[in-house]
Amino acid sequence: MKKIFLLACLATLPLFGNAQKLPLDKKQLLQDIELLAADSMQGRLSGTEGSQMAQQYILKRFQEIGLKPFNGSYKQHFRIENKRLTVEQATNLVGYIPGKSDKVIVVSAHYDHVGVRNGEIYNGTDDNASGVGALLAAAAYFKKNPPKHTLIFAAFDGEELGLQGANAFLEKPPVDLEQIILNVNMDMLSINNKGELYASGSHHYPQLLPSLQKVAARPKAKLLIGHDKPEQGPNDWTTQSDHFQFHKRKIPYIYFGVEDHPHYHKPTDDFVNVNPEFYAEAAALVIDFVKVVDKDLPSSKK
Repeated sequence: MKKIFLLACLATLPLFGNAQKLPLDKKQLLQDIELLAADSMQGRLSGTEGSQMAQQYILKRFQEIGLKPFNGSYKQHFRIENKRLTVEQATNLVGYIPGKSDKVIVVSAHYDHVGVRNGEIYNGTDDNASGVGALLAAAAYFKKNPPKHTLIFAAFDGEELGLQGANAFLEKPPVDLEQIILNVNMDMLSINNKGELYASGSHHYPQLLPSLQKVAARPKAKLLIGHDKPEQGPNDWTTQSDHFQFHKRKIPYIYFGVEDHPHYHKPTDDFVNVNPEFYAEAAALVIDFVKVVDKDLPSSKK
């Protein structure tokens, strides 16, 4: 009986060990989100000094990681004009890791937030410094572990002003639009007391469901599938972040995020409220998915 019990325990050790291992530098991940959500960034509203400071930080990290720029620059400038604000020069930040295929996966997260309101800084730690931190972690992983498909890493501006950055990117994409076969979008990954990260989009693109189902739960984070059916009303996330611009163009997407919490779009969305263990493993789940889907999706050779 003891021998059987021992063998059963040993059989579980490899799985447990693999589940514990993070495909990212947790210290760097937390440093990235904390600095992007610092008061000095003034809430990262598009077109402001705080936005420019955030851009400089992200550009520095792109260079450290070794992402390649398109046509010698990571910057894509565009104009925003809507009822709330006019921004003469908003800026997407875009770099890539070449793959062996002529097909492209765009990994995205918006870096803008809502700025300062009534004298209070809305730091937007979860929304969406967390997505940018995870994007940087994913870029660092795939720089060391080259993908099959070319991966474009896009930090979008203007999401809070109507998904403007994603629209500008797709209006003037750095590659032919037909080459983009998937968008993996991240928006709010760091605050959830139940350890739940949602993957939304497979209702519209059921061909992606098998890849999602291959992503194993981690000790402090589990992946749930949903929030993408029209009958769910406001709980349908299809239109609620930058992935919608891809969906409008019939480009498949998977959107990773947590459910709303009391700090959403409040001045209390600060670094102190981040769940560090959950956040690290939520970011790891996204990397796990990109690893799987990169292998699962068909590709054509260059």
